[in-house]
Amino acid sequence: MRLVNVHQAKTHLSQLLQEVERGEEVVIARSGVPIARLVAWRAPIQMVAPPGAMRGQIELTDDFDAPLDGVCEALR
Repeated sequence: MRLVNVHQAKTHLSQLLQEVERGEEVVIARSGVPIARLVAWRAPIQMVAPPGAMRGQIELTDDFDAPLDGVCEALR
């Protein structure tokens, strides 16, 4: 981990990015107090299946949108 101040970070951003690409971590500080961490980008884990992933696994009957008689009364 490397600690640099804001001025150094602005001046040497390209160099710092190369270090981060090599797997190093850079901490940016203001007056010696850490305020940010520069790390390599990692794509987020996809938690939602892509559209169409369940194609063929779900079947709708012909009356899926038929009125549900008595539902409102049952919820009272």
